Amino acid sequence: MRYELLEHTADAMVKCYGKDLEECFGNAAYAMYDQMLDASSVRPSSEIRLTSSGEDTRERLFSFLSELIYITDVKGLVFSEFEVSFDGNEVICTAAGEPLDAARHRPRAEVKAVTYHMMSVDEGEPSVTVVLDL
Repeated sequence: MRYELLEHTADAMVKCYGKDLEECFGNAAYAMYDQMLDASSVRPSSEIRLTSSGEDTRERLFSFLSELIYITDVKGLVFSEFEVSFDGNEVICTAAGEPLDAARHRPRAEVKAVTYHMMSVDEGEPSVTVVLDL
């Protein structure tokens, strides 16, 4: 299971799993796009590489997801595949996707931002929990 949607009053709260934190970050990105639209309908037809950073793991997760939201807002690109690695305080990601096609991708909700509210990272049993401001 990549992620599960948890109960939250107004926003979307997702808990994401993986074999390591890198995979958890990728699954958090997938879960975020799956709240925006049907992520399974996004073809991985082109790739971009992005780098973000933060002082700790929570800040790196926040920065990474925020950068993806920015790319979607500015360039109109959506993604469904994420290859994530860490290099010190940097998150390096190759994201695969395509331009947004509202007819095919079936938009669900606008993700306005990632929040620190209730954000958690478990390195032992790798998982991350994120609240998305809709």
